Amino acid sequence: MKIGTVKETRAGENRVALSLDVVKALVKQGFQCFIESGAGIASNFSDEAFKNAGAEVLSNASDVFNTVDVLVKVNAPDQSEIAAIKEGTTIISFIYHLSNPQLVEQLNAKKLTVFSMDAIPRISRAQSMDALSSQANLAGYKAVLLGAHHSARIFPMLMTAAGTITPAKVLIFGAGVAGLQAIGTAKRLGAVVEVTDIRPETKEQVESLGGKFINFDTGDVKIEGGYVKETSEDTLKKQREILSKHLAAADVAITTALIPGKKAPILITEDMVKGMKLGSVIIDMAVEQGGNCEISEPGKVVVKHGVKIVGEMNLPSQLSQNASESYAKNIQAFLTHLATKDGFKWEMEEEITKGTLIAKGGEILRK
Repeated sequence: MKIGTVKETRAGENRVALSLDVVKALVKQGFQCFIESGAGIASNFSDEAFKNAGAEVLSNASDVFNTVDVLVKVNAPDQSEIAAIKEGTTIISFIYHLSNPQLVEQLNAKKLTVFSMDAIPRISRAQSMDALSSQANLAGYKAVLLGAHHSARIFPMLMTAAGTITPAKVLIFGAGVAGLQAIGTAKRLGAVVEVTDIRPETKEQVESLGGKFINFDTGDVKIEGGYVKETSEDTLKKQREILSKHLAAADVAITTALIPGKKAPILITEDMVKGMKLGSVIIDMAVEQGGNCEISEPGKVVVKHGVKIVGEMNLPSQLSQNASESYAKNIQAFLTHLATKDGFKWEMEEEITKGTLIAKGGEILRK
């Protein structure tokens, strides 16, 4: 089986879908690997290093498209790539099929077989394939560093001859993978950390990392596959009321709440921002999907009502080497679950296959 990857075309994307170690492992298993020249440079993987790992480096994306059976990417193919990929190719990447039905239609019209890395089920035997978690973990770490960078305060308590500097207060919305990593990182930097999550079962995890869990009645929250699928406006309103006083005391707030296939819930309204301290910082990790802060702006750092609101997108890309290495390992685990060097197993009722196979042979299987 011939597997390949190309330079990502999304603006600001520094990741690549195959790493040196994963290429070595796949080649050892009998797969052939093909890399577009320069695809790994932004992740610190040179063409020469890929060659030494056992891959064949091709001069351009078209050569890769025309050669491989399986194209692995970080982001879904764009319009020009879809046009260039040969019919019958298998695509493995983030697809977000619930939010991008038109993209799925376009991929399917080309009779491409499509597996979505964001649809990996949250089950124990799929943990090594869980790319959403591997990337969210890094994003949570980076969000805290951004908060520290944009804040005019240091995080730890500092005792000096000029007096004692009290520790910064960090408020984290959401105790999923990104939120838990943010808690641990903020605590290591010496901050006082408070955490809110509408899933009360996360309290123990939060407290194990040294965070203080903010309790409130979560009402009618629907959880499916480890994700919050739906929450009522009444619950969100109640949460905002309780959190307003905590937000007013925070130096940095980090929001992580996402609902698959839907716009991100508004957790911080403009009125809540107005109540925050002058010079405080909000890191809106959900900005690409509408934002958890009502007035954040995608791709921008803005100051509104004296509060700096950071809407940086694609945080894992800012840690491209580690993000690429982690994602490539997810790809390897997923691919070797689905196939051998001789081809795909096509176990259509197997849980991981069934959950991630979006389209095959001109038929859309998941909508």
